[in-house]
Parts: sequence; C-alpha cells; structure tokens
Amino acid sequence: MTKVLRAAAIGIVVVSLAAQLTAPATAAPVKLKFGACPPDSGATRQTYCATLRVPLDYAKPKGRQITLTVSAVGSLSAKHFMLVNPGGPGASGIGIEQLVSAGLPEKVGEQYAVFSFDPRGVGASTPVSCGAVTSKHPALPYLPANAKLEQQRIQQAKQVAEQCGRKAKDLLPYITTDNAARDIDRIRIALGRDKIDYLGYSYGTKLGATYATMFPQHTGRMILNSVVDPLVSTYRTGYEQDPALQARVQALFAWIAQQDKTYHLGKTAKAVQAVWEKLRSDVSKKPAGGRAGIAEVDDLLAGSLYTDDEWSSVADAIVDYRHGKPDALLSITDQLALQSVDPAQLAYNCTDPGWPRSWSTWRWDTAVAAHRAPSIAWLNTWYSAPCAFWPVGPVQQTTIGSGEVPPILLIQPRYDGPTPLNGARRMHVVLKGSRLLIENGGNHASYLIRKNPCIDAKAEKYLLTGELPADGNCPASI
Repeated sequence: MTKVLRAAAIGIVVVSLAAQLTAPATAAPVKLKFGACPPDSGATRQTYCATLRVPLDYAKPKGRQITLTVSAVGSLSAKHFMLVNPGGPGASGIGIEQLVSAGLPEKVGEQYAVFSFDPRGVGASTPVSCGAVTSKHPALPYLPANAKLEQQRIQQAKQVAEQCGRKAKDLLPYITTDNAARDIDRIRIALGRDKIDYLGYSYGTKLGATYATMFPQHTGRMILNSVVDPLVSTYRTGYEQDPALQARVQALFAWIAQQDKTYHLGKTAKAVQAVWEKLRSDVSKKPAGGRAGIAEVDDLLAGSLYTDDEWSSVADAIVDYRHGKPDALLSITDQLALQSVDPAQLAYNCTDPGWPRSWSTWRWDTAVAAHRAPSIAWLNTWYSAPCAFWPVGPVQQTTIGSGEVPPILLIQPRYDGPTPLNGARRMHVVLKGSRLLIENGGNHASYLIRKNPCIDAKAEKYLLTGELPADGNCPASI
C-alpha cells in the first residue's frame, strides 16, 4: 500500500529565490539548466525544473539514455542542497520540494535549497506504461467468496502483468531501487556537489538508505521518516503491514466512538465497527449509485489509515450514506477508476527478490494473515498480486548497511501502519551510528507535514549543525 504526500497538507506560501535558480553555484558549476516545469507535472508556482540524461543500464553507461526530471525551490548558492523523495515507490517527486521547503524552520530554510525528482519510470522521467487497464465497478470483493471469484481476481492480476510486459519490456529490468540510487548520484554530480543531503519518506527511506550504502562518501545529512524494514522482502513487508494497519482500523473506530455526539455511530469501537459492517453488507447487496460496492468501501477505509486527518471523512461518509447520500462512496469509486494500476510502483516492487511464483503460497500466507487483519489482508495482497506473474525476473539489490554508512537520523511513528515500528528498529541496527526518534502517534510520513515541537527541534539542530540527537521518544504530533 502507498500514498503520495500532498502539497495541500501545508498551507504556507514559499518564497524562493527564483532569480538565482539559473545562476551557477559559487562552489561548483551547475550543469542542470532550470526553467519551467512540464505543464502536467503538478509543479506549483516558484518551482523550477531541469532534465538530466542517465544510462538506462548502468552496466552500459554509453548505451541507451533515459531522462530524469529534477525540480527545485530555493537558491543555488545555498549552503546545503536537500534532495527529497516522497515514497511510493513510484510516486512523483515534483511538488514535494515546495511542501518540504514550506515546512522547514526559518533558520534551516535559509541554508537549504530543496530538490526532488521523478524517479526513473515515473511521471516526467521516462515513465513506465502498462497501457489502458479497464476497471469495472463495483469491483470484485477483496475476500474471495469462492474459487470462481478468486480466479477472476487472479486473471486480472495476470492481465496487468502481461500488459506491463508488452508495453514496457525494455524498461522493466532497470526500474530498481539500486538504479534510482545511482540516478541520485548523477543528480549530485550535475549539481556540482561533493555531498547531497536527503530526506526520504516511506519507500524513500529504503532509497535513501540504499544510496548511503552505495555512496557513503557522498552522503550528507540524511533524515528518514516512516522507515521501511531493510531485512525482509517486499513480499514479506506486506504481511508486516497487515496487523499494523488493522490496529489503525481499530483506532479509527475508537476515535469515531469518542465523537459520538457528532456522528451518532456508536459509543464504543465495537458498536462503530458493527455499523461499518452493516454498511459493507448493504453495498454488497445493492451497490451505492450502482457502482460503489464492498471493495470500494474497503478502499475508503484503507485510504484513511495513513493519517488521522482522514478519519472525519470516513465518519462523514458513513453518516451521509445512512441519510441516503452516497457521494463520498461514489467519489472514491471514481478515483479508483482513474488509478486502478500504478505501473511504476509495480515495476519497482516486482523486481525485488522474494516474490513467490506459486499462487498457493500467496493464498496460504494471506489466509493466515487474515486471522489477525481481517479488514486488510486480502486487500493488501491483491494490490501486489501482479508480482506473482511479473514478466521480469528478480534483480539482486544492495544489502542496506553493508560497509561503512554515515550516521543517519530515523524518525518513526510508534503506531505507523504502512511502515511498522519493527522495521525502523531493524534499520536502526543495520545503519550503524544512526539515531532513532520514536514519535508516539500513528500518522505515516508526518515529519514537516504535521507539527511536532519535540521532533522538529531535534531535526532542526541536526540539519543546522550535523549533530545527531540521542535515541529517544517524543509525544504525538499536533
């Protein structure tokens, strides 16, 4: 599961030194020529973009070249250059630079220009395409009621994998985390910097840790927030997520119960859950608007688990449906119709080692997981199911933390669903010399997105001085 960080999360106007973005840095000549961003890139005002050619296959550096699009806000004469990745994998980075720049404390913002990029295979950087994938709604339930429905879901996964193979077979073997890390180093070189500072969210923590492992001598100050487990396969990561996301479901129901005077959906989490299950039962028999069924309702729930900010939307949707207004359910259905397949995310994930090619293994593992995570397990599995049939074999990845790695700051919500706490603790172990700050909340990838005086002060000192804080705990974000 994944979610892109959204610029709307911080409503602050950024003042960038646009006139200096095309000027050379004082430390070294800059090879990137910044100008207007592509019109469909999602870039906001005062963001500038440049393109950079890099090898598709780094084993053949003079072979086919692909294009990376790099975005920037700030001054190219800044003391520090921070590169940001918002996660995914496969999320566009263009736009995140403004979000981060807006959230930086004033003293930090004075010293840092902020950059991002669409990673290879994404958006404005030689994108992977799987062609048109039709998505019918109401979709099939995530929990298969019988073998026939399961086979229909399997056929859908096979179709996606086959189409990706036909449409992007020349790109797929090279859309990997290691190659994205090599691309970061090419960006560093093009910016004329000996070291690059870095901020990574979610999957971006894996990318950053991989870069630090591969290029430790060029790694500057690095912050990783909502940390991916470095010791398990991407396949196993999904099963780590399941119980953590289920705990977030229960936290959501408990929150709605606490707001019973507003929503009148039950005074206990159990009572709210009963209302939710009634809604699921109703739309399974008669889809809302003819197209929002049980799968769409489950997607609404799953999409709310990344941040508490979405919880009121779920409660409002339940209340509205009970009053004969299914607009929220239909809205999520329409969004799903437009975003039914994420080719870049599949391209990055499915080339990782560890994906079983026997569907019986997937079925068994998911059935076991469903005992602890009945709301999440099957939904999570079907998101990744094309990897069982992926047309490209696994590609060996760098072992994170092998060799000398510079000290890194890890920031982790204790109750994070998509990237559970155990993953951060394991990253802390393999990245020797790193520091781990645990924030006592559950909002995924919330550094600079939500205010947390404890976290923010420690991170600010690190970014300004390079001095890492001690391991520690902080209260939940505001």
